[in-house]
Amino acid sequence: MAADHSIQADWYDPNLDEYLAPNLVTEAAIDFGVGRNDDRVRLAIAEAGLLHGRPTSQLGEAVVIAVAAVPGLESKSLGDRASSSEVEQRIRTTTAEFHSLQVTQRPTYVLENEIGDRVIFSGIAKPEPLIATIEQMLADTEAQHAYDKGHPPMPE
Repeated sequence: MAADHSIQADWYDPNLDEYLAPNLVTEAAIDFGVGRNDDRVRLAIAEAGLLHGRPTSQLGEAVVIAVAAVPGLESKSLGDRASSSEVEQRIRTTTAEFHSLQVTQRPTYVLENEIGDRVIFSGIAKPEPLIATIEQMLADTEAQHAYDKGHPPMPE
């Protein structure tokens, strides 16, 4: 029998203006060694809400889910850290940065190289355009470095 992967709406709370708790818990977990490239907490919270209808907008529920997903996390410490003003400020700063991109779709990728080229993809889910862009940006960086070796720097 196949697993039921229908999305549940029970996690949704129409009285909330924002769903801060899942982000606070995920961000706080970084301070306990769950790095930015480790999506165990974020995925566990998303699955618990979307597939199982758990109320992940509640801080306590998000903490319980995170602790179950990552051995070694301790719920009181994680909850205290997630409730801190420092973690909330980090979330609000990155959210403001995201909104400043003026994109309408997720996922959103910002690619930037050391010579100042910047590309923003919004809503692209296939790897091919990302790979082609990264390869071209790397080639442009290499070409710029080669050019710079034989020419005086541009005036600022």
